[in-house]
This record gives sequence, structure tokens and C-alpha cells, in this order.
Amino acid sequence: MTGARYVVEADGGSRGNPGPAGYGAVVRDADTGQVLAEAAEYLGHATNNVAEYRGLIAGLRAARDLDPDARVEVRMDSKLVVEQMSGRWQVKHPAMRPLAAEARGILPAGNVTYEWIPRERNKTADRLANEAMDAGRQGRQWEPAQAAPAPEPAVSAPAPEPAAPPAPAGWAAPADLGTPTTLVLLRHGETPLTPLKRFSGSTGSDPGLSEKGRWQAERAAESLAARGTVQAVVASPMLRTRQTAEATARRLGLEVRIEEDLRELDFGAWEGLGFAEVMERHPADLTTWLGSADAKPTGSTESLSTLARRVARARDRIVQQYTGQTVLVVSHVSPIKTLVRLALGAPPDSVHRMELSAASLCAVQYYRDGNASLRLLNDTSHLR
Repeated sequence: MTGARYVVEADGGSRGNPGPAGYGAVVRDADTGQVLAEAAEYLGHATNNVAEYRGLIAGLRAARDLDPDARVEVRMDSKLVVEQMSGRWQVKHPAMRPLAAEARGILPAGNVTYEWIPRERNKTADRLANEAMDAGRQGRQWEPAQAAPAPEPAVSAPAPEPAAPPAPAGWAAPADLGTPTTLVLLRHGETPLTPLKRFSGSTGSDPGLSEKGRWQAERAAESLAARGTVQAVVASPMLRTRQTAEATARRLGLEVRIEEDLRELDFGAWEGLGFAEVMERHPADLTTWLGSADAKPTGSTESLSTLARRVARARDRIVQQYTGQTVLVVSHVSPIKTLVRLALGAPPDSVHRMELSAASLCAVQYYRDGNASLRLLNDTSHLR
């Protein structure tokens, strides 16, 4: 079957190399030059080459979503990417290999060709990349000015990232919005795996709290009871979070409500392993996961993007059920970091640059107009 003919123009940049980075990509009809799709994203801290490859991947994905049988001519001003993807140069850098492999797997190899073009002929993709970096500097992700005039895609597109708050909140929130709903986010106390810094997700051994972890849970409970503001307790179904939540619930005379969508990420084959062990056994998968919110740990069922969608569903249910109240939410590293970064409108890879100690507290307030305000991050004062 002969598919449509598209041109993909892609670019990426880094202000510092490495530094704040972003990519842009545009899909055009090969015959008319009409823009069919645009994509751009702020990547956080990355190199030029990583940003260029991510732009290529986004452009190829957009073309595939329009027609999985498409024949695509990729035009980029990156000599490195064009020569490597054309097979004339080797991909020597270990961080580039998984990106190149991902790009090759999007469309059949015979359907994609590559052409180097000078920067002045790649202005649209360059503009989109800079727009993405400008958006990241403002603490938000890039959004198109208006929908591109694209036909109906031939395959279903991935579910969208949960929306960030539409405007700044906090002290600037209007006074007539009423009492916000406050989620006090408590990471569970230590387990035997925590001080060893081993991956411990939702499909592993489900360890309980260690002796130190039980002590931490009681200290958090004391602090929260002294504040006297918590009106409900919600927890992930994992044993360590239930034990941590029950310490506070006992002091306050409350029941612990279990919310399945607050469980930790499924780390697949990485469960129980340390970072160095994963790097040794699954280097390509780990590198890809650290660079893409859509990548999954080896053998896992979900990515950070999938996690974000289910955590956002849990957040919305809690906020709706406990409007105007203060709710203690006991969860794990990945879900709590995700709630924080969604409140800030930060890019997905920002979760890799947050510190979240065992039994630490964060707090986010949600207003009736949809705005959110981060009030506390990684507070461990109750453990000192």
C-alpha cells in the first residue's frame, strides 16, 4: 500500500549545551507544503544533540499518527543526526543510541529518507524549539497558537498530558474563590529498601516499614495532629503507605481511604535493584526512561506519562470529594513528585530533579477556578 508523502522538518536546541533545551517539529504535505501538524516540547536540562533527536522523534511520530504508511523525507540542519540516521556515521555516544533506535522504529526503514538543509531553510522548526524553551523558562509547556489544519489521524494519538493550571495562583488568587482544597502529601517512611536506594514500585515485594520507618511515621503523625487541620486521610494501597497513613489516622480518629491510583510506578525488571545495577543490566532502557516520559522501565506496564494521568485522576477525585478541606495524602516518590510538577506546570523530566525524603511533607492547594499553588516541598522538620 502506498501511503501519503510528507516532509518532516525538525530541530532542537540547548541554551548552554547542556542547558535548558527544547525541540520543534513540523509535518508538511510533500506536494503542497501545507502544514499538517506541529510539535514542540521543553525538555529541561539537555544537550543540543539530545534535543535534535527528540525533535526528530516527535516529527516522525506526528507523521505516523497522520498515516502509518506514510513516506517521509526528513529535513534537518543537524549534520550529525542526518548522517547517523542515514547510516553513514556511527552513533558512538551511549546517550544517543537509544534515541536513534527509537527514531528508527517509528516508521518502516524504507519509508524514511534524510536530507541536510541549512539553518535558514529550517526556520519553522527552529522557531518552535525556541518557543518551547521560552515556555519552559516561564514554568510551562509549549502550546500551539491554534490548531494545525490536519486531517483526522489514521491511528489514535496518545492520551494528552494532564493539564497544568491555567494561570498563576497562590497570593495572586482572587479572594472570592472560597477556601481552597489542601492536599498534604506525605511520602511513606523508610522500608528496608529505602536506605539502599533501590527501586521499589507497585509490582515488587511490597515491603513494610522498617523500625526507623515506623519511627518516622509516628513523628509525622505527631506533627500533623499538632497542627489539627487534617480532616481526611487517603493512601496508596501499598503496605508501606497504609502503615504510614494509619499512624496519623489513629491519632486523629479518622479512617484511611485507599486510592488505587496513588500507587507507585511499576518498575518492572528494575524492582529491587539499585541505580548502578539497572545501568549495568539495562543501560539503554534506563537512558531512554530518563530522557522520555513516554518510555517504560524494562518489562514495566507504564511510563511516567501513564502515571501522570492516573495520579491526576486520583487528585481530581479527592479534590471533588473533599472540596474546601485539608486531606492527608500518603503516597510514594513518583506520584508525589508528579502532583507537585503538575501543580507547577513543570515539564515531565522535572521529577528527576526533585528531592523527596522518606516521611517528608509537601502541600498543594487547589482553587475552584482550577489553579493550584505549591505551599510546601520536602519538609522534614518533624524528623529532626
